[in-house]
Amino acid sequence: MRFLFLLIVHLLVWSVLLPAQAQDSIRKKDEFRIMFYNVENLFDPFDDTLKNDQEFLPGGIRGWTWKKFEKKLQNTSKVIIGTGGWRPPEIVGFCEVENRFSLIQLLKRTPLERYGYQIVHEESPDQRGIDVALIYRPDRFKKLYHRAIPMIYEGEQQSSTRDILYVKGLAGKDTLHIFINHWPSKYGGATATISRRRDAALTLKHAVDSLYSATENPLIVITGDFNDTPEDESVIIHLGASLKEASDDETKLYNLMTPYLGKWDTGTHKFREEWSIIDQFIVSRPLLDKTYGLRLGEKRAEIVRLPFLIEEDRTHNGTKPFRTFNGMKYIGGFSDHLPILLHLEL
Repeated sequence: MRFLFLLIVHLLVWSVLLPAQAQDSIRKKDEFRIMFYNVENLFDPFDDTLKNDQEFLPGGIRGWTWKKFEKKLQNTSKVIIGTGGWRPPEIVGFCEVENRFSLIQLLKRTPLERYGYQIVHEESPDQRGIDVALIYRPDRFKKLYHRAIPMIYEGEQQSSTRDILYVKGLAGKDTLHIFINHWPSKYGGATATISRRRDAALTLKHAVDSLYSATENPLIVITGDFNDTPEDESVIIHLGASLKEASDDETKLYNLMTPYLGKWDTGTHKFREEWSIIDQFIVSRPLLDKTYGLRLGEKRAEIVRLPFLIEEDRTHNGTKPFRTFNGMKYIGGFSDHLPILLHLEL
C-alpha cells in the first residue's frame, strides 16, 4: 500500500512538471511557419463582368458549380491544416485566387474558421482575374502595412498580370517583410516569355533594394510561384538570389530550395515527365545569420508531400500532384502544385 501511495504521488508530481517543462521548451524555441500554395484556380462560380472568368461558370467549359467550389474550399483547408500538423501555419501565401470573396468563404465555411485568420488581398489587373493573397493569424503576427506592387514590363505602360503583394508586420518583436509573387507563365513559349519574368525579377529587386536602403539588416521572406527555377537567370541573376551561402555581406538574398535541385521525382510542379521547383522561398541574409529573435529554423524550407496530395503517374512514371483538373476534365483533386513550408524560429 505504501508503495502504491508513493507511485501515485510520483505520477501526480510529474503530471504537473512535464507540461510546464514542455511549455518552457516551446518558449525557448517557438516555431513560426510560413506556407505558400498555388491553389490552382480558386474561383467562385459567379460571373465577374470585369474579368475573363467565363470558363469557371456553371455554363462554362469547365462546368464549375457551387458544389465543386465548396469541395475546392474543403480540399484547400485540408492542405493548410495538414501542412501545419498540430498547429496551422502562422502565415499562408496564395496565388491563383480569384477574389476576396473566395478567401472569405475559405475562412468561414471550412475548419479554418476556428483559427481566426485575417486576409490581406488586393485586386490585380490580371486578365483572367487571378490574384495573390495572404492570410495570417493575428495572435501570432501583427500586420502593420501592406501594398500591391505593380509589375513593370519593358514596352508596356500598364501591367496586365498579377501584382506583387508586400506585407510588413511583427513576428515576436522583429519586423518581417514578406513578398508574395506569381510571375508570368511560359504560356506561348519559354523563350518568348523570358523577358517578362526578367522584368518581374527586376521589379521585385527594386523593392528589395529599397528596403535595404531604408532599413538596417531587414528580415525579408520572398515566396511565390516564379514560373522559373532557382537556376534560371530571372531568379539567380536579375533578382540576385544566390544558390550558395556566401560569407560576404554583399549576398543579400539566398534561395532555400537549393537542396531539392537535381533530385528525381522531386519538385513543386510537374509538366509531362519533368518535375521542377518553381515555387520557392528566398530569404535575406540577416535571417540566416541571426542567433536570437526571429531567425531561420533548423528545418529551413520543405516541399510538402502529404499522401493525399500526390498520385501515381501512369503515363510518365513516378508520381504527380493530384490536381483539380486534368486538362478540362474535372477529377476533384487539390492542385497542380505542391505547397512549400518555411520554418522560422522565435
